[in-house]
Formats: sequence, C-alpha cells, structure tokens
Amino acid sequence: MEQWVVWLIIVILLTLIEITTVNLTTIWFVTSGIIALFVSLFVDNYILQFGIFVIIGVILLITTKPFLTKFIKQHKVKTNLDRIIGMTGIVTESITKNEDGEVKVDGKRWTAYADKAIKKGETVKILEIKGVKIKVEKIGEK
Repeated sequence: MEQWVVWLIIVILLTLIEITTVNLTTIWFVTSGIIALFVSLFVDNYILQFGIFVIIGVILLITTKPFLTKFIKQHKVKTNLDRIIGMTGIVTESITKNEDGEVKVDGKRWTAYADKAIKKGETVKILEIKGVKIKVEKIGEK
C-alpha cells in the first residue's frame, strides 16, 4: 500500500474521531497528518513522515490548545436554567437546614435548599442548580 494512502486513512479516522467528540481531541493530529500526507508524496522515508506527524501535532497541541480552550469557554451560552443563577426569588415554603423548601423565581417554583433556615416570604439569591434543586441564600447574608 502506498504511504500516502496510509496517511489519508489516518487523517480520515482522526477526522471522524474529532467529529464524534466535542473536546478538540484530535484536530491537531488531523492537521499534522495532512502535512505528513503531503510530505509522503515527495519523501519515501516513513520514519521521517511519522516524525513530522508527531512533532507538528505536539507543537500545534501545545501552542494552540490553551488559546482555543479559553476562546471556547468565553463563548459559553447559558441555558434557560443557568440564567436564573444570580437572580432573586421569594421563599414560598420555609427552608430549614434539614428540609428543603420552595422558592419562586422567574415565575417558576423550585425546590430549594440553603445552609441556614429561611422563612416564607423572605427574598433570596439563587447560588447554583444541582439537579432539580436550587441552592439559595437570604439576601444580605454571607
């Protein structure tokens, strides 16, 4: 089998892996595989081709992953649920340390828990969502 065919198969397989994952796992090696494929058209030394594949892939990984990871995280879009984090709500059923209560926020009622007891009618800030429950704190407390 011709060496360029081997590199083409490797590039296709790595591309399929990249398409099926969302974590930017093989994109750097797809690029270095394309370069190695191009080199294989002119140089018959498989060890040199493989060295180029690995070295360029690692260099691309080291130099571009931090930038791409930072860029992707900055553009994270909040879901409808995430957007209530930081909002305020009203306690509709008292919350104690050992029992969940209920909070109305953004027109919806949520099962809520807190580190301290909070009485019905008090205003709370939504801190986080865990599953179907929200963690809240009384406004003015830390």
